[in-house]
Parts: sequence; C-alpha cells; structure tokens
Amino acid sequence: MADKIKPLVNKEDTFDKLDIRLGKIISITLSSDSPKPTYIIKADFGKFGIKTSVGRFTQHPIEELVGKPILGVLNFEARQIGSVTSEFLCLGVQFPKAESGEATIITPFANAKMGGKLF
Repeated sequence: MADKIKPLVNKEDTFDKLDIRLGKIISITLSSDSPKPTYIIKADFGKFGIKTSVGRFTQHPIEELVGKPILGVLNFEARQIGSVTSEFLCLGVQFPKAESGEATIITPFANAKMGGKLF
C-alpha cells in the first residue's frame, strides 16, 4: 500500500472526466477461469443499463452482495478478463487483513436513485 499521496491534479481534467454512477447488484457468479477467486458481477445502473464487471470481492458471500448498491466507473474502456468482458469498474477498498487485490464494495449511506452520479 502506498504511504504517500500522489501528486496534485486538476479536478476538471481528472475527476470530472469519470462517469461514476450508482448501480445495484442483480447477480453474481464465481468466475471459472480466473487464477484467483473472482466474481462476475451484473449490476443495474438504471437508464444506463445492466452492465458486467469482474472483481475480487470474494471475502463476501454472494448472497450478502446481491441487491446491494454499488458505485461503478462506466466510461473506462471494456476489458477482457478471462472469458468475460468487464464493462465497468466496481469501486471498492482493500478488505481488512485480506490478500492484496481482495476488496469490499463502496456503498452509499442512504438510498439514492439508480444511475445517480457520484460528485
């Protein structure tokens, strides 16, 4: 983990270019062709549609995550991860005491509109 803050950047040239939206996990399956345990997540982003992501959120049982609100970056280029095309980046933070790359989802404190923009 980095112990220094990265260099300062201009908000308009960086953060404002990201399209980070609120979605809801509608299904999760365990990836069968990943070298480490990985979930294939389908999330509903309201008017932005249902999208797929691949992530290492496996410290949580599937039934704990389905139905949860999540935040995802919708405007990164799609990435092929194994046999799955990941269409959004599901945002998370390091799961406590887990191996590097294992995460827990970021979720809002209050109910908000699906597809709502993070700002």
